[in-house]
Amino acid sequence: MANKKDNKDVMDSKMTKQENKNSVKKEKKSSFKDFKTELKKVTWPTPKELVNKTIAVIVSVLIVALIVFVFDLVFENVYNYGTGALKNAIVDTESVSDTVDVQDTTGTEVTFDTADSAE
Repeated sequence: MANKKDNKDVMDSKMTKQENKNSVKKEKKSSFKDFKTELKKVTWPTPKELVNKTIAVIVSVLIVALIVFVFDLVFENVYNYGTGALKNAIVDTESVSDTVDVQDTTGTEVTFDTADSAE
């Protein structure tokens, strides 16, 4: 009895596998038909519309590229000016802190550069 039940289970599993294969094939055919049906519903642009829209896209891209280019130049100049001014300020600060003003006995002002004397 167990033998008949096992054979029936094997047959059922074979049938379900075959049914699954058939249903997958049907789904593929059905989805392809749906795809074709949807493509028929699409309203394709006329050649004139296509050219006009293509030109609009190209002009838009060029305008955005020009804006990005201008911003790049502005930020580059601000960065270069800012770092240049900062370097000059640091050099000026170092040169002020490295010099010592001393008056000698005759009343003339003598300046010593401490950076040179330290070496």
